[in-house]
Amino acid sequence: MTAPMPDKNNTVVIIPARMASSRLPGKPLADIAGLPMIVQVWKRACEADIGEVLVAAAEAEICAAITEAGGRAVLTDPDLPSGSDRSAAALALEDPERKYEFIVNLQGDLPAIDPAAISASLSPFASYDADITTLATKIDDEEEITNPSVVKAITSFEGNQPTALATDFQRILDADIKPPFWHHIGIYAYRRAALEKFVSLPVSKREAERSLEQMRALDNGMLIAITAIDTIPFGVDTPQDLERARKILES
Repeated sequence: MTAPMPDKNNTVVIIPARMASSRLPGKPLADIAGLPMIVQVWKRACEADIGEVLVAAAEAEICAAITEAGGRAVLTDPDLPSGSDRSAAALALEDPERKYEFIVNLQGDLPAIDPAAISASLSPFASYDADITTLATKIDDEEEITNPSVVKAITSFEGNQPTALATDFQRILDADIKPPFWHHIGIYAYRRAALEKFVSLPVSKREAERSLEQMRALDNGMLIAITAIDTIPFGVDTPQDLERARKILES
């Protein structure tokens, strides 16, 4: 039987969000161009027009902001350890009849993301029977190559093909890795069964060593496919980032 493909009826974008942040507490509700940041991210997801959009909130005030904007939100356990766990919990609560087969897990701190990048996260499913898909962009800044805060996706794109399977993710590149180098973008799309499997697995050795959640998938034989896009979505982690996001969206 042919595996299903993503469409608007079987796809949901889930945006996990929580108020706790070491560098920018309360950032989901930070005002950007007259709207809370989480509402700006919700709007970008709606503009992608790839399926339903659901915010998985750790606190009631995030739910209230999304509901006031006309969106859907579900309150989840604030103690869940990751965005993937929060997305899986929201999915179980909101879709017990299992309507949604594909789940895009979109970070809640990307208020200026191009909706086309959200759509692109689904495109590898057309080429690969992958469990998980994600994004990367070519590294042009030499400083990024040695910066351990920049996660590198290890893959090989054949010819002009925009998709390929990931073989590894590294913060410090092994000496035998040759250019081009790829900056990993932490937006994931999952087959539903893959998301449910992923959150049920224990933290793997390489995941703990590298502080990279995606290593759990690779260490358990799950396939991750990557699509190359042109730009890195701008994320908000600090007060300075917030000011930059305000300037981008106010213009």
